[in-house]
Amino acid sequence: MIPAKLVPGDEIRVIAPSTSMAIIKEAQIGIAVNRLNSLGFKVTFGKNTGAHDEFFSSSIAERLEDLHDAFADRNVKGVLTAIGGYNSNQLLKYIDYELILNNPKVFCGYSDITALQSAIYKKTGLVTYSGPHFSSFGVKHGFEYTLESFLSAVTNDAPYTVEPSPAWSDDPWFLDQENRTFIEQDGYLVVQEGSASGKLIGGNLCTLNLLQGAEYMPSLKDAILFVEDDYESHGRTFDRDLQSLLHLPDAKDIKALLIGRFQKDSGVTDEAIRHIIATKEELKGIPVIANVNFGHVQPFAAIPIGVSASVKAAGSNTEIIIENKE
Repeated sequence: MIPAKLVPGDEIRVIAPSTSMAIIKEAQIGIAVNRLNSLGFKVTFGKNTGAHDEFFSSSIAERLEDLHDAFADRNVKGVLTAIGGYNSNQLLKYIDYELILNNPKVFCGYSDITALQSAIYKKTGLVTYSGPHFSSFGVKHGFEYTLESFLSAVTNDAPYTVEPSPAWSDDPWFLDQENRTFIEQDGYLVVQEGSASGKLIGGNLCTLNLLQGAEYMPSLKDAILFVEDDYESHGRTFDRDLQSLLHLPDAKDIKALLIGRFQKDSGVTDEAIRHIIATKEELKGIPVIANVNFGHVQPFAAIPIGVSASVKAAGSNTEIIIENKE
């Protein structure tokens, strides 16, 4: 079930189901609001987005209230998460999935929000979007690729391609918006060649793994699996987290694997990725592409969870096409 696409004049509600919006600088919030307003959207905020405790999150009840209010409000057409964090999985067994099913709308975020997106897709069939947080719209420089991909995903029915960005950055832009370092990007890393079609499933790897064995874990059957992790991951943790996912019974039916570009501090090199994938008998014979533009390195694409896509891993002719249909 693909939600109605956003159009100018639509209201977008910002909620904080993980870390509180209180940690986001006012200047960054201002840039984000202005950017969304310039696209014709009206931005509103859940009443508990600024609440926080000693873990810089709010109570389960407060976060649920904002999530449910956003989906229940007929004026709201899209929902953006404020930022990621660690604890959105606390909400899963309390969510009114029937409410979401009856009020489908665009829901976008990434990182820890993977838990909510996977659960919503599994329980309701609603396509959600692994893409920018509200806070991401506060990036002052180098946001064009992210914005174009977001608009392709949530405002357009046409297929779109996830192409390599000309450059990438993982500097702490939120600390200094003017002192940015961008690194030239020379295509994606083709680890295993091949072509495949399937349904996009994935997000943040360590968060997705939290759902194993629970009723919130989406099926990997015929999936184009896309996974990423941040600087807290390194080669050995990525290896074991990926292996854990591949132990699932339906992992044998994965059609392709896309790996988001790692942050430099993770120490996960191209050589490490090649070595890790080479050890996975479960992935033999399917296309594997790494250093793809999604996840914690900027800029990044918006990837719809639950839509059809096709992948061709073939050197300079590599393609990732999102069909924008189920």
